[in-house]
Parts: sequence; C-alpha cells; structure tokens
Amino acid sequence: MNCKKYPGTMDVRMNPVSPHIESLSRQLTSELAEVETRFTAELVSDVDCVNELVRHLERYRGKMLRPMLVFLAAQAAKPDQPIREEHRVIATTVELIHMASLVHDDILDEAELRRRGKTVNALRGNETAVMLGDYLFSHAYHLCSSLDSQPTARIIARAANTVCEGELLQLANRDNWSLDEETYMQIIHRKTAALVGVSCDLGARFADADPQMREDLKCYGELIGMAFQIADDVLDLTGDVATVGKSLGKDLEKGKLTLPLIRRMETAHRVEHQQLLDLLRADRLGNAERIAELVADSDAMDYTRRRAQRLVDQAKALVEALPDSPAKKAMDEVADRVIDRKF
Repeated sequence: MNCKKYPGTMDVRMNPVSPHIESLSRQLTSELAEVETRFTAELVSDVDCVNELVRHLERYRGKMLRPMLVFLAAQAAKPDQPIREEHRVIATTVELIHMASLVHDDILDEAELRRRGKTVNALRGNETAVMLGDYLFSHAYHLCSSLDSQPTARIIARAANTVCEGELLQLANRDNWSLDEETYMQIIHRKTAALVGVSCDLGARFADADPQMREDLKCYGELIGMAFQIADDVLDLTGDVATVGKSLGKDLEKGKLTLPLIRRMETAHRVEHQQLLDLLRADRLGNAERIAELVADSDAMDYTRRRAQRLVDQAKALVEALPDSPAKKAMDEVADRVIDRKF
C-alpha cells in the first residue's frame, strides 16, 4: 500500500470510558481545552465586528480531530515523552486552517447550516465569509511562524496548498458525469486527507520519531481522512439534516459526483445509465430522492462501505507496529469510528 498514490473532519472523539484510555482521555481533554483557548486568543482583534464573527465560529467547532491526532501521534510515537509546547502550537494551527477551509467551503456550496447553526455566508454574505476565511488562514501562518522551524512552516503551508488544489480539482469536475473513482480519490485526498496526515506527521516529528514512523503515521492520517470523507459524502446524499446538522444535498446541487453515484453510473446498464444522466442533467436537486433510490437499488452503497472499510483497515495496519500504549489503542478506536456513521 502506498498512501502517496493519492496526493491530497473529521469529527470523532474517543470514548472516554474505554478502560484502555481513561487516563489519556483526561489528558487529551485538557490539551484540547488549551487548543480552544489558544485558538480564541490568536484571533482577538481590536475591531469589534471581527471579534463578533470569531465568536460565531464556536458553532463550527466539532470534535477537533486534527488537534487530537497531533497529540495522539506524539504519544503513540513516544509513549514516555510528554506533550511539548510545539505540539500545542501545531494543534492550534491545523485547527485554524481547518476552520478556514470550512468557512470557504460553505461559500462554495452556498450552505446555510453547519452544526445546526447559520453559516457565516448565510448570516453576513459571501464577501464577509471570504474575508473571515482569509483572516483564519493568515492567523494560522502567524501562529506557525512562532515556531523556530522553517521546515514545519513549509510542511503546514504545503498542506494548505494541497487543500486548495483539491477544492480546485473538484470545481474543475463539476457537472462531469463521467468522473472516475481515481479522480474522486485524488480530490478527497487533497481537500480532506492531507491536513489530517500532516497533523499526525508533525505530532510524531516533535516527539522525535524516526522518519519511517513519521511516514506511517502520516499515511494513517491520510487513510482515515479519506474514509471519513467518503462517509461524509454518503451522508450528503442519504442523510437527514436534523441528524447531521448541516446543509445536505449540496453535492448533487453543485454537480459533484461522489463515490456512491460514481459506482452506480459505472455499473448501470445502458437504460439505467441514461435515466440517471437525465435526472442529473435536469432538476437534480428536485430529483434527489429518485436518484438516491436508484443508488440504493444497486451494490453502490455496499461497495462504498467496503471501500471506506478497506482504507480504515490499511490505516490500522500502519499503527500495528507502534509500541503498545493507550495512544495506539486510541488511534485504533479513532480509525474504527470514522465510518461508524449512518451510511
């Protein structure tokens, strides 16, 4: 397995009552609270309207998977070493970049809801949302520059570049009803998995892990990032707004093919294929229920589940060689939970 084959929110928190990781969970709870404090402090402005927008971002915060993986990777790589100040800076930086990408994603998708609350673009318009996303990106680089490590700054910047490349690749393939699985995997690797992988890589780097361990942990993050995005794309097609808590049906509305539809299109007989094309080219949002039925009436969902599970299994195999520790067990749990959603 070569995770670099696909150069490219997870929102999962460990079960705090797991007997293996209770102590680690308490430690992570404290560290993630510190990330939240630093996130807020980094964004303080002497402009009141900016502070008001930043406070609204609290609605966007999920389970902070990327910061959590910075800490887990550090502890899994070197269980006997404490969390360092560099880890806290990196964890806050990747959360800033992730949050910036969410703000910009909502503009691209014209989304109105995120975590059951109004998006910034729905409340204040696209211009304000664009600038707020830029503000988050600029603060991410400002915070990262406080580290005395040019290589780290370049790694983080490259990951942010890759996220943008993924979004641009997806935009270039809107209304491409012949999109293949390979291209889809490249898109989700870039736009979602890259930053998850970097979170693991840098967590291990500042725990003084050797190059091979860093590479394995980076690949672990990329694989579970792709698995999560596949699950998220399925929810956009078949989920319920009340359960998921954000605007759904946006992939169809914006002409973005995701894995269930790609599989259905590839395996459909000629008449079914044309029927799907007609539905997609016409009022695809109005036809969303019928499209979902055609997808469900096939092996597309089972295929998608298996594809996501395969990625998770590959990720878990990569951490198998790590020394036994609560963090290693936690990383196994995280991998399992990324697809433990309502497909």
